[in-house]
Amino acid sequence: MSGFRGVSWERRRVLGTLGAAAAWASMPSRVFSKALSADDAAHSYSRKVVDLVQRSLVIDMLAPLKLDFNPDAYSFPLSDADAAMFRASGINVFHNSVGVASYDEGLQFLLAWSAYCGRNADVFSLVGRVEDIDHAKANRKIAVIMGLQNADEFRTAGDVKDFYEMGLRCAQLTYNSQNLIGSGSTERVDGGVSDYGVKIIEAMNDAGMLIDVSHCGDKTTLDAIDLSPRAIAITHSNCRALNNHPRLKTDEAIRNLAKKGGVMGITGVRQFVKDREPTTIEDIVDHIDHVVKLVGVEHVGIGSDADLMGYDHMPKDQYEKLKAFYKASYAFRERIDTDGFDHPRKVYDLTAALIRRKYSDSDIQLILGGNFRRLLAQTWKELKHTPPPQEKTTGEKKS
Repeated sequence: MSGFRGVSWERRRVLGTLGAAAAWASMPSRVFSKALSADDAAHSYSRKVVDLVQRSLVIDMLAPLKLDFNPDAYSFPLSDADAAMFRASGINVFHNSVGVASYDEGLQFLLAWSAYCGRNADVFSLVGRVEDIDHAKANRKIAVIMGLQNADEFRTAGDVKDFYEMGLRCAQLTYNSQNLIGSGSTERVDGGVSDYGVKIIEAMNDAGMLIDVSHCGDKTTLDAIDLSPRAIAITHSNCRALNNHPRLKTDEAIRNLAKKGGVMGITGVRQFVKDREPTTIEDIVDHIDHVVKLVGVEHVGIGSDADLMGYDHMPKDQYEKLKAFYKASYAFRERIDTDGFDHPRKVYDLTAALIRRKYSDSDIQLILGGNFRRLLAQTWKELKHTPPPQEKTTGEKKS
């Protein structure tokens, strides 16, 4: 769900005039600080859970750093309380991915949030190679993968390589609507991947950029999996077999994804988890169970689709506008976050739930991040230096 600066381009057009936006700029540090203190008091974990999380590489494959509608959210410094929240979360890698609608917006996002990470380099480390992820964890830093939840930033297939060189490591082919590449999940008709989309998929494979189909429609998803010679990702979705929602993936898509070696991240967005109450972290694990039984534990991971605080901590007016913008098929209920997966240390609760389901330590480590690390290592390519153009010889000078 998350988009540019915490809200997709379409949502920003709806929310851009809200008077509360300016006030929200100063809220995160105060809210996060209180929440972290409350989290310390409300949650306790066994030594087994703590040890398992701390020795695992934990990747949240859809986790914007900040859900904040203020257009200048990236310009504010990270407070000590926010830094402590990130460090205490147990998550080592955040895929900071949002939705944009143009080339210029894609560039602006990369510039803005890369600079944010640079100004807060004591906490964050931008990554471009999988070895950078390992290095960040070894040095107790939060690794940040830059991504986009659309591909409208690509004016031509040639733009893919340029964006990869600027740090973009993952791009979703569509958001929920039709674009030049394919159809989104809430479109009435899904025509599949277009001829132009074939060229974008080829260019992403050539560059080493991970293809994401989380918001794509059913046919577009299947086409992309089939067309890509390399494994691709569903970074944040759930299983339609358990919850009949258009944003979720069919068993056919999950099987085809796994046959190519891909990985599916399970999300904690409430209406994607279950269509009725109660909706708890145990229901999230049901989706993990389903993927494991269908295709094996090697093909499932985590993509929470929220920042550390989640959607339900947003200011009320923005929260209601956000929910009102989407089509009725999104089926929002009173809350967006799932019980037990709605606080900064949610990965510890998820680990405890997986232990209760009798998953082995090694399988839990695959789910928490090992599977996505493998996929990134197989996908990302080393940048090649382009030699400068040679000067043309003009031949002998005439006397």
